[in-house]
Amino acid sequence: MSELSVMMVGDLVLDEPDPDFFFALSRDTLQSADIVVGHVETPYTLRGSELQSDVPAEAADPAKIAALARAGFHAASLAGNHVFDRGNEGVEDTIAALQQNAIVPFGAGLNLQTARQPAVLERAGKRFGFLSYNCVGPKDSWASASKGGCAYVHVLSHYEQEGANPGGPPLIYTFATPATLEAMQADIAQLRSQVDVLVVALHKGLVHTPVTLAMYERPVARAAIEAGADIVIGHHPHMTRGIEFYQGKPIFHGLGNFVTVTRALNVEANAHPARLAWAERRRKLFGFTPDPDSQVYPFHPDSKNTMIADCRIDEAGRISTGFRPCRILPTGQPEVLGNTERGRAVADYILQISHDAGMKVDFAWDGERVIVREARA
Repeated sequence: MSELSVMMVGDLVLDEPDPDFFFALSRDTLQSADIVVGHVETPYTLRGSELQSDVPAEAADPAKIAALARAGFHAASLAGNHVFDRGNEGVEDTIAALQQNAIVPFGAGLNLQTARQPAVLERAGKRFGFLSYNCVGPKDSWASASKGGCAYVHVLSHYEQEGANPGGPPLIYTFATPATLEAMQADIAQLRSQVDVLVVALHKGLVHTPVTLAMYERPVARAAIEAGADIVIGHHPHMTRGIEFYQGKPIFHGLGNFVTVTRALNVEANAHPARLAWAERRRKLFGFTPDPDSQVYPFHPDSKNTMIADCRIDEAGRISTGFRPCRILPTGQPEVLGNTERGRAVADYILQISHDAGMKVDFAWDGERVIVREARA
């Protein structure tokens, strides 16, 4: 057996006509992998009522999911903050659309028991297991014994006044509740003996904010590895995050956006009051203006630097950690870049944000792939 390749990407939103168009510059790369996994961020349904507890994402036609299959995807995580934006119908229809296209869903279900079930794929006699958890809320997105939604880790936030400055910027402490963290670890421990490679996907982090990790992110990712995970990946911030190792296992703290195309977050010509209000507010909160030439990609300019995690597994089960640098074009298409000036610029960006976050890693090119290693002390 030669090496098996597992490619993983971050947020996927197919909220535009002709979704196949947006994979035109990445399809060949994705189809070259043995396993491809992404995070389906929004519901795909023509049913249900839009919930208003949080800023709801726009639902899309389930027929668009076929574009993921044509691009080469084999599994999709669903444990995110928008999974229940169309209620049980949205969860049910999104899962059904993925299954109809031979894409294995994980991280959501019509009750908590099914939401916590893994996806298991086999390639060349090796079994790969995938679990996913939403760490960001809202509570309406969480599954229960009698309600659909996603698997989750409940993260609490505590705000502490800093010095004699009432009303000033607080110190912010975030941490996972022991019960939900232990439930995640129990799922991982149960799956560990059934698979050769175990991947945990966490919907976590601070949206539209470069570099910074919230206090809870490292402890939750490390808890997953301590329970038996081989690889941890993150998504949600709509920005790429750094890469590090813990106990010799890689943590991709944020894979960033991939095909994440929508007009729902534009200020211009936005007829939805709640989404318009959030689009205006987030520009003030996070201090950025999306590229006016990219109407289908209303995100932070730095988020155009993104990646495909590209991990290789050899016959002995050893994992080589790497990624393929990508750049999101004004069209909303992620372009896979090799060892070129543009590709090196994206890799340098990811290395810099890793170092800025205190992560001790080195990068080296191997053909069109960037190899990630722990830095020597």
